[in-house]
Amino acid sequence: MLNMDFSRLVYVDTNATEWSNSPLPGVDRKPLAREEAERGHATSLVRYSAGSIFRPHPHPLGEEILVLDGVFSDDSGDYHKGSYFRNPPGSSHAPYSKQGCLLLVKLHQFAPFDLNSVSIDASAIWGVGEPTYVPLYEYGTERVYLVREDHLSTHLKSLVPAASAELFVLEGQAEYDGLSLRPGVWLRLADFDLSKWIVQTSCFFWLKTGHF
Repeated sequence: MLNMDFSRLVYVDTNATEWSNSPLPGVDRKPLAREEAERGHATSLVRYSAGSIFRPHPHPLGEEILVLDGVFSDDSGDYHKGSYFRNPPGSSHAPYSKQGCLLLVKLHQFAPFDLNSVSIDASAIWGVGEPTYVPLYEYGTERVYLVREDHLSTHLKSLVPAASAELFVLEGQAEYDGLSLRPGVWLRLADFDLSKWIVQTSCFFWLKTGHF
């Protein structure tokens, strides 16, 4: 088990962690949270080397992916940087990457009865300099966004009520309760306190709330 106590704040700077091998060559991972070695609840950074493939496999409890760089492909087509998609419980695919890619992947974390398939190209927000946000998904209490904030913007006041929150920093710099949030940092906490949040520069991040 890794970071499976959801009552505790978890902070991981993936820049300081090592890649580990997956069961197939050319596909490496940096685990952020994991229930078991190769099954169950998992959140990871996943890196596909150019030309690598992963064997066909099912996702009995769903899969959620944000493409951080490169191009990820499977039976449904190609997903470029900025693509966000959800493969619902019971789905299966045979993923690969011709040129290589970097992914944020969440497995087996769908709410009961959430059977929605989602595919969104949110790449446009990567090039935006102004504070903004893009809703990616909503089901029950769960909300998923891409958010760009600066020291004057107030998006989080409406996006994060007193609830669980998880974020992965893509660009810029922020701070939470004295913790430095820079690109590659993953933060998860049971009760997000806006009074502890400080944006030092323009900060761009993936955000999920209300899901655990």
